[in-house]
Amino acid sequence: MSLYSKQEWFSNIKGDTLSGIVVALALIPEAIAFSIIAGVDPKVGLYASFCIAVIIAFTGGRPGMISAATGAMALLMVTLVREHGLEYLLAATLLTGVLQIIAGYLKLADLMRFVSRSVVTGFVNALAILIFMAQLPELTDVTWHVYAMTMAGLGIIYLFPYLPVIGKSIPSPLVCIVVLTAVYMISGMDIRSVGDMGELPDTLPVFLWPSVPMNLETLWIILPYALMLTVVGLLESMMTATIVDDLTDTPSNKNRECKGQGIANIGSGLLGGMAGCAMIGQSVINIKSGGRTRLSSLIAGVVLLMMVVFLSDWVSQIPMAALVAVMIMVSIGTFSWESIRDLKKHPLSTNIVMLATVAVTVSTHNLAIGVFVGVLLAALFFANKVGNILYIGSREIEAGKEREYQVVGQVFFASSERFTAAFDLKESIEKVTIDLSRAHFWDVTAVQALDRIVIKFRREGTEVELVGLSEASATVVDRYAVHNDPEAVEKLMGGH
Repeated sequence: MSLYSKQEWFSNIKGDTLSGIVVALALIPEAIAFSIIAGVDPKVGLYASFCIAVIIAFTGGRPGMISAATGAMALLMVTLVREHGLEYLLAATLLTGVLQIIAGYLKLADLMRFVSRSVVTGFVNALAILIFMAQLPELTDVTWHVYAMTMAGLGIIYLFPYLPVIGKSIPSPLVCIVVLTAVYMISGMDIRSVGDMGELPDTLPVFLWPSVPMNLETLWIILPYALMLTVVGLLESMMTATIVDDLTDTPSNKNRECKGQGIANIGSGLLGGMAGCAMIGQSVINIKSGGRTRLSSLIAGVVLLMMVVFLSDWVSQIPMAALVAVMIMVSIGTFSWESIRDLKKHPLSTNIVMLATVAVTVSTHNLAIGVFVGVLLAALFFANKVGNILYIGSREIEAGKEREYQVVGQVFFASSERFTAAFDLKESIEKVTIDLSRAHFWDVTAVQALDRIVIKFRREGTEVELVGLSEASATVVDRYAVHNDPEAVEKLMGGH
């Protein structure tokens, strides 16, 4: 085994082991809840979480990141399960895996460079809010015992690290879960526990090929769902990987992560599990509990399965209040509080992009729509800003005979009207020189604007000379310009 592999697996054994146990405990109620959302048996979500966490430990591109069954993916499965049943869900999960592997080989993860920091911040804040909101049902219409246990859990989580010697050696979320479970079992108080969420499986998962007809009709049924699952799964995974990169100050291989997610979902579908992706909440728990390498994800998956199959009597006794406290800690730790402070310092456009991403994501509970709106707004603001960076000056070289225009800046669809409006096309003059040495033409719209200017000047009897065109701009202009083609000129100027 190479040194690089040892670094990714065994450089943090204690931290990864303890954090993996914490993550496994936090995954159990989440997997059950997501199964209920999707309308399937709890074991479908639990088997998926085990399988995905274990496989992604080997195939993923972001050590320390946790992947399992998620709420964002579960919401997309509801209609398919209701109308066609579990077998079609398993088939859609397999197809999702195949599509994600293809996306990895096509290097679609490189598109993440078009997601601005303000969109990522909005995504993080929205997820923090959604994680907190997901805990509210456990804190509504309950007895005072639940509030007391939750507050005690938060106290343990935030105060335990300050204890000398042991405070830094054991993850405080793990201490919270163990202590509150002991209190619950000793006191016998009447509050919800993991066992109340649903029945835990008592057998290991087995190989299960979906029993659906292998024909085009089946493909057309599952393809729309698989495409949605692919997009949402990869988007959430890529965004989560970016966040973990920031938390750990280490890089990740996002195209490898795409392929890894695909392999993990294929494995999940073959073992009777639903499709999943990276989980920001559990990933933050893992990092904050000391997890750093692939070992933490492997331990989380294995411990999850061992607990629900062999230790279900004990696991079912974990009070939900303890896990609520852990998830509230995740929500608080995930939210970018600096973004609130920076609202006064950042440009208005940046703030609008961030707040719009938060608002849309929280209101729709759809991460893909929220990020899409954020990216779209960021692109529009950027195009408007760059479009305004355009200066066109002119000077008369010889009175009534020759004028020179100097174009400085970017000419593209957003600035083409300003470019056209800067020229006096009615001026009676013999020659116009257009200096383009400090201009850049980006698209067909810009070239068409240049065509119209040249053609209209020539129709007024003015000689036009273009000078200083850069090699990059010349490539676009030479390919699309028509001002030197008489037939094309007539077609372009027809009706003008």
